[in-house]
Amino acid sequence: MPRLVAASLLFFSLFSCLRQAPSQDVIADEIVNDTQETDFSQYLSTVLSNSRLPRDISANIRDGIASNPAFIIELFTILQTDPYFWILVDKEHALSENYEPRDLVQLRNASFRVSRSDLLLRREAAESLEAMAAAARRDGLTLVASSAYRTYEYQVQLYQRYVREIGQQAADRISARPGHSQHQLGLVIDFGSIDDSFAATAEGRWLTANASRFGWSLSYPQGYEEITGYSWESWHFRYVGIELAEFIDSYFDGIQQYALRFIHEYKKDGN
Repeated sequence: MPRLVAASLLFFSLFSCLRQAPSQDVIADEIVNDTQETDFSQYLSTVLSNSRLPRDISANIRDGIASNPAFIIELFTILQTDPYFWILVDKEHALSENYEPRDLVQLRNASFRVSRSDLLLRREAAESLEAMAAAARRDGLTLVASSAYRTYEYQVQLYQRYVREIGQQAADRISARPGHSQHQLGLVIDFGSIDDSFAATAEGRWLTANASRFGWSLSYPQGYEEITGYSWESWHFRYVGIELAEFIDSYFDGIQQYALRFIHEYKKDGN
């Protein structure tokens, strides 16, 4: 049976179960039966292996599915959202040089401040930023948006400047090559000073504790350069949507790259 069909059958089976509000045990039995019929468990194991996840994260996902349907339900919910919220953009996976979001809006001083008047962000991300900044302001803090959407052409110039100034090897640790920047998605904000002193500020600490509640995820955490390909950027947050932000925190230790790589592998053959 094609995996897309199998996955769809699993989803609608789960949806039917949820509408009838059975016990968690009934839902778990439904998943076990369906995965046996569709080889979904075997496919999931392949996806986990190809995702290059830490052993403990893979084990928790694999072992938890048989006893708790939440992971599968949440995964299918995420896959119904805008695919650019979960598309993998990193050193190995690039956007087209022609990609430009259609719903960019200009950021203006509101509950947050902007460092420049030309900052753009996709509409949903901008609305979420305003909600998040309003919450921060109620706690006595003002978030500052310092960088947002970047065109492919802008990234060409930025990357080349870094190469000229510090050499290609060093540039590749701190700057994405054209097409490989998350900023091109129109879903990223660089906050504050755009250096890692931001992490120790009240605003940086607040974002660490609260950003995922509003659908934002830190892209390049400290100590994960081998995983993300980039050195620590305490100021660089990507809007992924509330569902995916919770998914990242719940199953992938808060590491965005792990979750997006898993979704990429899951979707690779058309699921």
